[in-house]
Amino acid sequence: MDKIVITAAMVGAEVTREHNPALPITPEEIGEAAAECVKAGAAVIHLHVRDEEGKPTQDREVFRRAMDEIRRRTDAIIQVSTGGAVGMTAEERAAPLSLMPEMCTLTTGTVNFGDDVFFNSPEYIEFFASEIKKYGVRPEIEVFDVGMIDSALRLVKKGLLSLPLHFDFVMGVPGGIPGTPKHLLHLVESIPSGSTWTVAGIGRAELPLGVMAIVMGGHVRVGFEDNIFYSRGVLAESNAQLVARIARIARECGREPATPDEARSILGIRRSE
Repeated sequence: MDKIVITAAMVGAEVTREHNPALPITPEEIGEAAAECVKAGAAVIHLHVRDEEGKPTQDREVFRRAMDEIRRRTDAIIQVSTGGAVGMTAEERAAPLSLMPEMCTLTTGTVNFGDDVFFNSPEYIEFFASEIKKYGVRPEIEVFDVGMIDSALRLVKKGLLSLPLHFDFVMGVPGGIPGTPKHLLHLVESIPSGSTWTVAGIGRAELPLGVMAIVMGGHVRVGFEDNIFYSRGVLAESNAQLVARIARIARECGREPATPDEARSILGIRRSE
């Protein structure tokens, strides 16, 4: 079977050290955690950053420092988030794109996010897509519900995105598409032929959906952004522990984890200089 691309979403915007004391926060900690994740089998680092108080930020300089720390230790694909945190402006969220990472996220719709609203108006989405195109970054379409696939395809028709697309199905967020096998099948069947896809199961959905993606030929995202537990009631010791588990299961199913350069080929991105 084809190799699997494992993404490590190590930080996020919601998790705190009160939730899991092993959360990496500083650029140095993020770099160290990324190196552990790559050693465990990850090829992509999905990047959020925090300020000196541990709060989510889209500050360009903090992203630059974290990216430098990751690059100093690994050859991983760095995928910056344009999601930021709930309540940030579009300009704030797009700030790290000017650093020209190899990859970034693009959420193509608004979704209720627990008690908050993750707002992505058509105007916002087109702004992000235009900035992504300007800086030559490979987008990952973040899908929290099936209608967001159609929104992405409308951007293709407008010339803001190009086929083939790579999708990330974020499943199990309260207010978004449920994290069930039936819903994953529906999402996979709804994307254009030739697309690649990753699944990010939230909370208890992370492991079963990850295993299902392995069998279906998709790719997998794990990490503290999505799930802080290794098993019920047992906190994960590190992001790398979650990566190592999905890598082991993938190998047992005949799918070797892709190296970063192999992942670049699979995802259609060029090696950054």
